[in-house]
Amino acid sequence: MPQLAINDGPKLRTKPFPSWPIFDERDLQALSEVLNSGHWSSIHGDRVKAFGAAFADFHHARFAIPVNSGTAALEISLQAVGVRPGDEVIVPPYTFVATASAALAVGAIPVFADIDANTYCLDPRKAEAAITERTRAIVPVHLGGCPADMDSFLALASCHGLAIVEDAAQAHGAEWKGRRVGAIGDAGCFSFYSSKNLTCGEGGAIVTDSQQVEEMAWSLHNCGRRRDGAWYSHYLPGGNLRMTEFQAALLLSQMARLEEQMALREANTAHLSSLLAEVEGITPLSLTPGATRHAHHLFIFKYQAETFQGIPRHLFIQALAAEGIPCTPGYLPLYREPLFREAKDFHPFPNRLDYSRVSCPEAEKACDEEAVWLQHHRLLLGTRQDVENIAAAIVKVKENAGELATRRKTRQASRSQGKGG
Repeated sequence: MPQLAINDGPKLRTKPFPSWPIFDERDLQALSEVLNSGHWSSIHGDRVKAFGAAFADFHHARFAIPVNSGTAALEISLQAVGVRPGDEVIVPPYTFVATASAALAVGAIPVFADIDANTYCLDPRKAEAAITERTRAIVPVHLGGCPADMDSFLALASCHGLAIVEDAAQAHGAEWKGRRVGAIGDAGCFSFYSSKNLTCGEGGAIVTDSQQVEEMAWSLHNCGRRRDGAWYSHYLPGGNLRMTEFQAALLLSQMARLEEQMALREANTAHLSSLLAEVEGITPLSLTPGATRHAHHLFIFKYQAETFQGIPRHLFIQALAAEGIPCTPGYLPLYREPLFREAKDFHPFPNRLDYSRVSCPEAEKACDEEAVWLQHHRLLLGTRQDVENIAAAIVKVKENAGELATRRKTRQASRSQGKGG
């Protein structure tokens, strides 16, 4: 009799996990106050300014410029640190597309360097090997909330005269040697998209300690204006990339519960890691040496098929989902995305955008075979029992992997017979 839910056995978990985003009357009140004020734009209101100050303080930064998306934050930051058309920007291939497409958007050339096998963050050694005379910036990604090796990247920047733009879209509150990420490099970029640890649905922010970068970024996000200039005086090719008062009011309200949520994610992640330490073939990613706080936007573990009777990752994920544990394999290597085949049609340097021979073995291994994601807003904000259900479901799939192996062989045989007939 089958034991796995994917084979019509009993489902381990039927109770839904906590919903996201989390909100209450405080959030409704914050939005209502903006609505009733009539000041819905940051030009006339005070919520965006207040949120910028609060977010800068939270991330140990001198300045924060709230913007309308994390993608805009990346594009603005690259321009603000001096990236110009034709410059090269080193990025990891294991990240959301905006990390690399932002470079394309400003006319630069994304150069892919492989990831560290233990953390899935950009490998400083591979980044160094990718540096050329055209390199202008490196974009380390604090993947899933895990800080990248900032000491190594700052050393590369100092040695080669490069800018460092931190992609901290998934890393609200993460810390490197006790300092929160973002303004450790020249600029840091955050997202407040609906899945993020701090959210208002859409939105982003740039943090920096550099007054020069702040002034440039402020102008670029506000139609090229200057703070001391007239309304219809424009000095840079910027756009209207401003955050609204509604978004900022909601973010200020959400920040009141951010530390509590961070502590809950940390406790649940620690418990889950301890449970999975007993499961051969399941290996949570490591924390980068030097990182002192993980934001836990994602809980990523490596799956080893050989310890599950050869069951491929996609079938393991399907079986886990059938038990009531939603999970995903995550990204594709960015250089395989259609964008990087089609970018030549709109880029000023099309002859320098050939990614057909790019290969980053560690990123490909993560994307094709190993990585399994558990997302914070689905699985890491529940109870201790919720976390134990996750581990129990993984153990159940492992103990009954023979069912999946038999099912797979039966289907393969059926397909072979069909082709032969």
